[in-house]
Amino acid sequence: MPLVRRLSSYVLWQWLRIFVLAAIGLPVVSVLINITDRINRLLDRDLSGATIALAGLYGLPGHMAQMIPAAALFATVFTIGPLARNSEITAAKAGGVSFHRLVFPLLVAAAFAAGLCYWVGEVATETTARQLELEKERIARNQTSRYEFVYLADNGWTYSVRSLNTDSETMQGVVLEHAGRREGYANIAISADSARWNDSTGRWRLMGGSSHLLTDTTGPLTIRFASLELPSFNEAPRSLLIEPKRPEEMAYAELGEYIRTLDRSGNDTKKLKVDRAIKLALPAACLVIALFGAPLAMTNPRAGPAWGIAISLGTTVLYLLLINLSKAVGATGIVDPTISAWVPNGIFLLLGGWLMIRVRT
Repeated sequence: MPLVRRLSSYVLWQWLRIFVLAAIGLPVVSVLINITDRINRLLDRDLSGATIALAGLYGLPGHMAQMIPAAALFATVFTIGPLARNSEITAAKAGGVSFHRLVFPLLVAAAFAAGLCYWVGEVATETTARQLELEKERIARNQTSRYEFVYLADNGWTYSVRSLNTDSETMQGVVLEHAGRREGYANIAISADSARWNDSTGRWRLMGGSSHLLTDTTGPLTIRFASLELPSFNEAPRSLLIEPKRPEEMAYAELGEYIRTLDRSGNDTKKLKVDRAIKLALPAACLVIALFGAPLAMTNPRAGPAWGIAISLGTTVLYLLLINLSKAVGATGIVDPTISAWVPNGIFLLLGGWLMIRVRT
């Protein structure tokens, strides 16, 4: 038992060193490539070098969440490969420690890496939003007005607004719509000349407008009003400055609520469902790819570091291609979106299990 513990500690330490280096280094390289690829467009927006660098820093967690599975693979391959090349695995087997027992700590570490990947991905939703603001892909938080925009609220309402001013907390030309294209949901449209934020109630007060209600069982009903407050129309003025979020800007739970809102309105949400499923499938890939990489690193131990690099890069590229393919297939509805997102993991899990069975223990 002391031998097993020492070996486990030694192998785990080797894995952690490489994992930390790769989990930081790969995202940094990815960010630099991304900035270089878009540098002319960013400079055309009159962004300074410091602003571009700060935006890149905010974008780092998003790239890190995508690269952690690759980091887990690099760590596994470059831990097992040198052990096999230096005959340390052979010595461990001679001491009664099987290959499966030797790599077990690495699989446990990969499981923790999966949890880290999920957590970083959730944090990245906030930092990505800030990055987009700095790069002027989003309306900046220090602006006070917005014109001719549509806002999709979490409660199923869609707001069309001609102008918004957060200093005076007013809006002009407001149209609220709630589409009920499924049985049991009514079509509602409310138009108003203006709206003013009511601090005491935390809602918008619509001024001078009319509401239109249409159901499957009754004809259209129109009601005019001088002023009206809706409990659901409670987005604070500054929150309306931000454009509707992209999937990468929403946490897992937030994206799920967003999908349910769109479903109630009869919208096609298959692509968003794939994106949500990938938020779980990608972290799980840390464990799956480590299970695949460990026995694969044993196939040609004498080849040296070049073989490890080839395995790691080839597997990473293949996995990313499968992820993109699963997004396309899931969005079409040919395969269930959730199942489609997990297909790459299923493929690598089967290959990893087969390699684990075939490896000499």
